[in-house]
Amino acid sequence: MNWLNSQAFVMFGQHIIWSDMIGNILGLITLALGWRRLLLTWPVQFLSGLVLFVAFYGHLAGSAGKQVVVMVVALYGWWRWNRDKDGSADGHINPRFATWRERGAMVAAAAAGTVAVALLFKAYPSLSWDPWPDAYIFVGTVVAMYAQARGMVEFWIAWLLVDVVGVPLNFANGYAFSGFVYVIYGALVLWGMRDWWLRSRRTPQPVLEGAPA
Repeated sequence: MNWLNSQAFVMFGQHIIWSDMIGNILGLITLALGWRRLLLTWPVQFLSGLVLFVAFYGHLAGSAGKQVVVMVVALYGWWRWNRDKDGSADGHINPRFATWRERGAMVAAAAAGTVAVALLFKAYPSLSWDPWPDAYIFVGTVVAMYAQARGMVEFWIAWLLVDVVGVPLNFANGYAFSGFVYVIYGALVLWGMRDWWLRSRRTPQPVLEGAPA
């Protein structure tokens, strides 16, 4: 699988490697499928993680390990959507806004997770080329995927926050294709967030037991 780490082509003076290109194209497809609320979202996300794991395994242990976490969350997302779609009218999950408790829990988990992962990366420099932003992007991605698996509209906001750091960081570290893809991610995220937002407003809200009719 050494070809995954070989150069595919040169674009705007940047050397594009196969693993960077394939993994991120699959990630882009995943986001588009997520917009459509299709169950296929998660197998494609898993495949994206698998491609990058194979590319990193053996020489970038930290990057390979991160892809294992991404694949595990993808399996959770597939299980969750496969379960939740049965309760919807159109066979897809019903988007919803997170409760304030869920939002607080995700923000706290993202903050604590970023600090913990960054300290791990600093303790073992071989795991990351830039500990703090790398930890932020990794933890933010996991939080976004978790929120997506739960059908929360906020997952789009989490992706935007990841993009803010991911775009300049990828360009700065020579992953030009990732940088370009993250720009496209941003456009898709805005359209996807609008769609899920509108759908969440059309989704009937559960009536609490004992509440007046």
